[in-house]
Amino acid sequence: MTGMAWRILARIVTIGMWVLAPMIVGAQGFVQTPITVTFPHQESPSLQLAKVVLYSSGVGYFQHDGAVEGTTDISFQFRADVINDLLKSLVVQDFDGGQVSTVTYESQDPIAKTLKAFAIDLTHNPSLGGLLNQIRGEVVDVSTSTVITGSILGVESKQTRLLKTSGPELITEEYLNLATTDGLRSIPLNLIQGIVLRNEGLNTELYQALAVLATKNDAQKKQVSLHFDGDGMRRVRVGYMMEAPVWKVSYRLVLDEPNAFLQGWAIVENTTDRDWNAVDLSLVSGRPISFSMDLYEPIYTHRPIVEREQHNTLRPQLYNDALAKAESPQPKRLRESIASAGAFTAMALRDEEQHLELSLEQGVHAAAQGMETGELFEYVIDSPFTLARRSSAMVPIVNVPIEGTKLSIYRESVHVKHPLNGFHLQNTSALFLSQGPLTVYDDGAYAGDARMGDIAQGQDRLISYALDLNVEVATQQKTSPQAVTVVSLKKGTLHSSQTLVQEKTYTVKNRDQKEKRVLIEHPLRSDWVLTLPQKPTEHTREAYRFTMTVTPDETGILTVREERIQKRTVQLTNLNSDTIVTYIDSPDLHPSLQQALQQVVHLRHTLNKTKDELKQLEQRKQEITQDQNRIRENMRRLAQNSPLFSRYVTKLDGQETELEQMHGQFERLQTKETEQKQALDEFLLDLDIE
Repeated sequence: MTGMAWRILARIVTIGMWVLAPMIVGAQGFVQTPITVTFPHQESPSLQLAKVVLYSSGVGYFQHDGAVEGTTDISFQFRADVINDLLKSLVVQDFDGGQVSTVTYESQDPIAKTLKAFAIDLTHNPSLGGLLNQIRGEVVDVSTSTVITGSILGVESKQTRLLKTSGPELITEEYLNLATTDGLRSIPLNLIQGIVLRNEGLNTELYQALAVLATKNDAQKKQVSLHFDGDGMRRVRVGYMMEAPVWKVSYRLVLDEPNAFLQGWAIVENTTDRDWNAVDLSLVSGRPISFSMDLYEPIYTHRPIVEREQHNTLRPQLYNDALAKAESPQPKRLRESIASAGAFTAMALRDEEQHLELSLEQGVHAAAQGMETGELFEYVIDSPFTLARRSSAMVPIVNVPIEGTKLSIYRESVHVKHPLNGFHLQNTSALFLSQGPLTVYDDGAYAGDARMGDIAQGQDRLISYALDLNVEVATQQKTSPQAVTVVSLKKGTLHSSQTLVQEKTYTVKNRDQKEKRVLIEHPLRSDWVLTLPQKPTEHTREAYRFTMTVTPDETGILTVREERIQKRTVQLTNLNSDTIVTYIDSPDLHPSLQQALQQVVHLRHTLNKTKDELKQLEQRKQEITQDQNRIRENMRRLAQNSPLFSRYVTKLDGQETELEQMHGQFERLQTKETEQKQALDEFLLDLDIE
């Protein structure tokens, strides 16, 4: 749409609103509601936000508690973009004998479908010309230098030639064609200053469509009403799930052998526009499945148009009830939370004169009690929690002594030369430790940062936080040649295996003044078998783990040997004799297998010798045939009484005698070949050696 067209449409809207405002408010009751900024959720004055449960999957549970009297309706205000979560998860309870009969809310049609319901279709952002074409036949007042009244015939495009210094140029202009009392008029759209519809009903529809467009991205509140039915004062509760920021946790780990202490702070964010005043706050770890689905917007399906058929009317059918029905599963009762994990034990104080003390338990108390909730773990904040809207807070939820061992962790893919300083953390607490960053302090000083995954009670994890420059590791890999082993012979099929051996040596040099416990991670390959050491200290999905202790200024060596066995099945008839000989020469070959393979080689050698003799006879036969053809061709050109002719006759006679002898020899060799091939096949079929 051109800039001029937009200005004209804006003028139409402005004029129409001034003309229609009294009529719209008084007659139709249609009022354009101003856009307001509202809270994501706002409780009814009789129901106060009492409980918030935040999950690590990006949702939160919000619970409102209060009281109602008699039969009454309570209304909540929600933003339109959270209605879907509300419809999916809303739980309403009326205690003390009451009941909830209905939940009503403002419906919302797809905006495209709503726009198509108006007489003027604004769905596809029409231009002024397109808009005027939709109302052909309507009477309008067109303002130019004067006011022209007429019925719209339509809008057409015309090309106009402009003369410029660079040459003539064609431009396209739109013209409004009107039927007036003075005849037909064609008015360029760029000369029109304003247009007023005489049809007030159509004008009203235009502004209603514009009002729908104005609410397309509107985040204003939608009302949800709950109808409580009962007598007297009763306790009621409303709860629902809604999108919420993932609560996070960060840890501090203090190492001071033989002790260690872990402190965790939960990071909680109130991104709503309402304060949380003395609510019960819980933080739940786990990965419950959560998703969003559009339940608020009405959905219409396409219905095909079917031509009516001419046929006799069918009789209505009567269907009997089923004799038996599948039983519906009874809902399980919610399991109650187990008892609190108990109080935390403070770590013993150390001698302050020896070094600067970093004691996390001083001045900080865990403000949460941990407990299992179904398959999840919940941190329940001890006291009522208050957090201003659009604010965040850190809450201590872990403050416990922890067990573990310091070590150096080496993985060649991480760093070729040096291992990482690490800690083998054992969750000896009664808490589920959610994943998060971890800052490590060693002997009263900052040592590095680490990442920690989820750790359930009783489980352990490795963490690494710095490069250990006091330990150096060198690796050397050696691959042994493949050893071929025949496993069995069955009916002419050879079953064999090939073994590939790889060794990797890790040489660890400890340049520190204290003993080092080194953990080496060796890649785990599914098609290789570990043979040395026989068992790793432990293994993960990706690596074997081996531990070794290296004294100060000493060197430790670890050799890891792996084997890969490849099995092969092949028909002996498809192998040449040289390949079979390689199996015979295998040092691990059983004598019975060796003798069998040797016999196969002998039988194949005898058969191949006969085949070679047959091939030679065939080749000699072809040579004689070619020579005879040559002689006969020459004899056609010679006189029969010539000496050369007589010589050719004598030679042909000798060759024929040789061919007769070869024919008998050829038959004997073919018979011999058949017998030898049959002997080889029978020998192979009778083979059954393991």
